[in-house]
Amino acid sequence: MREVPQTGGRRLDQDLLALARSGDGDAFRKLVEPYRRELQVHCYRVLGSVQDAEDVLQETLLAAWRGIGGYEERASLRAWLYRIATNRCLNMLRAGVRRPHADVAYRTEVSLPEPSHCRAEPSWLQPYPDVLLGEIADRTPGPEARYEVRESVSLAFLAALQVLPPRQRAVLVLRDVLGFRAAEVATILSTSESAVASALRRARGTLADELPAADSAPLPDSPQERRVVERFLRAFEAGDVEAIVAMLTNDAWLTMPPLPLEYQGLDAIGHFLATVALRNGARHTLIPTRANGQPAFGVYLRDPRTPILHAHGLLLLTLTGQRISAVTRFHDNSLLAMFGLPRSLRA
Repeated sequence: MREVPQTGGRRLDQDLLALARSGDGDAFRKLVEPYRRELQVHCYRVLGSVQDAEDVLQETLLAAWRGIGGYEERASLRAWLYRIATNRCLNMLRAGVRRPHADVAYRTEVSLPEPSHCRAEPSWLQPYPDVLLGEIADRTPGPEARYEVRESVSLAFLAALQVLPPRQRAVLVLRDVLGFRAAEVATILSTSESAVASALRRARGTLADELPAADSAPLPDSPQERRVVERFLRAFEAGDVEAIVAMLTNDAWLTMPPLPLEYQGLDAIGHFLATVALRNGARHTLIPTRANGQPAFGVYLRDPRTPILHAHGLLLLTLTGQRISAVTRFHDNSLLAMFGLPRSLRA
């Protein structure tokens, strides 16, 4: 194996590219590594699933390795990689091939209350760990981007994206989130600039209807956010439904992807908590973490017969000012490992 030259800047990229084209795997890995995490986040935005995004990322890197000899440098390496990744995301969406989820159904000992709203299809949206977002080398979007990084990974934004047809979704992410120029997006999707403009116009219109009004969420890890998080943690661990409801906005939502059932308003959420999540004095331990730029918790259910606390999924909070405007509960325990959380705890 030849030693990779340790020169700087553009020269280093050209040397790495030449070595990669000659079959040097180490050079190829050094060449694409700066883009690895941002490509995964891109696939996550388009697909809504961390697990599916990782699968497509691996397919993308394999395709890039096999095709590096044919890379003609007519576009930047980054744009070339985005072209491969985006089209593989679209192929997955067109084929309807999604990773099966371990906990598709939320099974309880009691019937779930009548929901305020029921989606036509399950939502395969999954949470994305904040710690992985911190691994992106350059988190600044292009100059034409309309959304900041924090906004473009929020659960509300991701949920709204999933409503868009796949091609519109890809166009909006490439243009308004990443800031690629229209000509670059047309090349990535093998289409015309006029087709990109048309898809973007329709996508923006749909997103405007789906996205909630801009909120006034406190900054991450700010004293304001910490106060809300600590109050919620104490109330939930105490099983205090009234205290939890008192922290909600009047139009707050409770959702549980992939279940299509949604509960809105103080009465509906309070009834759900009292009759399902916290019924009969159920006690939980919450372990703070972060996902999608929002406060989150690993949820563990106490077993009165043993000192073991069993994993009960993840819970995310969406804050508006000093109140909670959405509670999102993911019951798939397989997600815990991504957050460095165990399947069980000892009391």
